[in-house]
Amino acid sequence: MYFDEKNKIDIQSIDFIFNRMIENITNSKNDIFIISEQSRRSFEEMKIELELIKQKLKVVIHNSDNLARQTQLAKQRLVEVSRHFDKYSEQQVREAYETANDLQIRLSLSEAEEKSLREKRDDLERRLKVLYDTIQRADHIVNQVNVVLNYLTSDLKNVGAALEQAKLKHEFGINIIAAQEEERKKLSREIHDGPAQMMANVLMRADLIEKTYRERGIDSAIKEISELKKTVREALSEVRRIIYDLRPMALDDLGIVPTLKKYLSTIMEYNKGVDIHFQSLNNETRLPSNYEVAIFRLVQECVNNSVKHGNPTDIWVKLEWNLNNLNVIVKDNGSGFDLESKREQSFGIIGMRERVEILKGSMDIKTKIGNGTVVMFKIPYPNNEQKFQL
Repeated sequence: MYFDEKNKIDIQSIDFIFNRMIENITNSKNDIFIISEQSRRSFEEMKIELELIKQKLKVVIHNSDNLARQTQLAKQRLVEVSRHFDKYSEQQVREAYETANDLQIRLSLSEAEEKSLREKRDDLERRLKVLYDTIQRADHIVNQVNVVLNYLTSDLKNVGAALEQAKLKHEFGINIIAAQEEERKKLSREIHDGPAQMMANVLMRADLIEKTYRERGIDSAIKEISELKKTVREALSEVRRIIYDLRPMALDDLGIVPTLKKYLSTIMEYNKGVDIHFQSLNNETRLPSNYEVAIFRLVQECVNNSVKHGNPTDIWVKLEWNLNNLNVIVKDNGSGFDLESKREQSFGIIGMRERVEILKGSMDIKTKIGNGTVVMFKIPYPNNEQKFQL
């Protein structure tokens, strides 16, 4: 396509408009993120306030029950004194009346406090739900904006030059960008629901320990500290698991085979009743980092799918180091699935195929309901280099 001077595109104007649009979208995203974080902080503060109100309400309800019983006994005493006035002195009658009246007043005050605390509790629970919905909507909007920004900045930033050369790309990799954002959302959710919640619980327990020490003594406080230490250990374990899921550090130092052995051993520890059998045939060779990461993720996806959906008792993972390529086979004796019905719906399978295609390899799945699943990958060595024995 050719453009004459009359129809020539003003590239600088297009770039200026495009950059302003990116700037406005980014500023809007940051504003939404700030609102989300403020809502999240308010949410955590309200949760702590709600817990304290629930504890106080429990005490008040217990106090009201005791006062109700005492008031009932005092009224019975007053009836008895009034009925047999001649048997009791004026002082005894007055004391019976004052006691019953005092207990009735204290009961009324306690019931009023109980009602007020219940209303505060219900109001806080409603506000927490609204805040939670707000946070969820804000996170969803931020994720959508991130997809749009990545789409624009990665594929349309040089749209002016592309128009000038009369070339436009036909595929923009939206699925890959969406997958990245979904992974970030998953990581954000794991951190929020795991370590972040545990740390919030640590703060709340720290306040409770101080209160427990003042009200119930050092023994009760020490017991609370033991529970606090347990929570901190769980948070540390969860952080380590998230870090390992992001990228096993042993992969760069030791290579794919030792890292897979460690990973599969960990999977067995967390999934009792599942035996995982690992084999590496012929001599292993080190591959480029991006290859080893991709192979690790392929095995990880297969094993996770098997454990999560197949309910197997045995899983076999085998690496065959051949002359020109690496064969990876993951097999299980689980429930299997209908490949035809899941092919269009399974994002995991699509993701694995994309990884294999990037490595210029091939992938084959054999499965049948009730007969387990076999996934096979054939990964050629980079630059078609042959593997030589070392």
